[in-house]
Amino acid sequence: MPITIRAYAVGDADAVVALSMRAWAPVFASFESVLGADIYRRVYPDWLASQERDVRQACTTHAATTWVADLGGAPAGFVTVVLNPQARSGDIEMVAVDPAHQRRGIGDALIGHAVDRMRAAGATVAGVVTGGDPGHGPARRAYEKAGFTALPLVRYYRAL
Repeated sequence: MPITIRAYAVGDADAVVALSMRAWAPVFASFESVLGADIYRRVYPDWLASQERDVRQACTTHAATTWVADLGGAPAGFVTVVLNPQARSGDIEMVAVDPAHQRRGIGDALIGHAVDRMRAAGATVAGVVTGGDPGHGPARRAYEKAGFTALPLVRYYRAL
């Protein structure tokens, strides 16, 4: 079944939130494994609620630069871009593919679409931020495959 990348519609919100929660569950499990249960609970006391809020806010705030990978009439993934015309840049703010549809090129198509739209908007550089933990391994591979260059950064946590 072919995928179609189309503009985000308000009616997509619940499906996009649900698929992103499924897609990011391994990431948050990875965070807990890396940070340990105590710090994890302090930093992410309710990741489902905070991620739902963040996805809804990103899709609402950046609705004009959010696209959905449609598979058979239903969202299978999404990408949100934030443009900075003054800096002639754009960032992939969020991208997720439903685990039931991963490894089929949907993430590549969404990233490619986002980069094309940034270029069309006059951006001369595209960015994306992701984690260095094992749960973000697939995301790092997808960004590198799309031609992004990593700048390693490290964030430390300590329980107080």
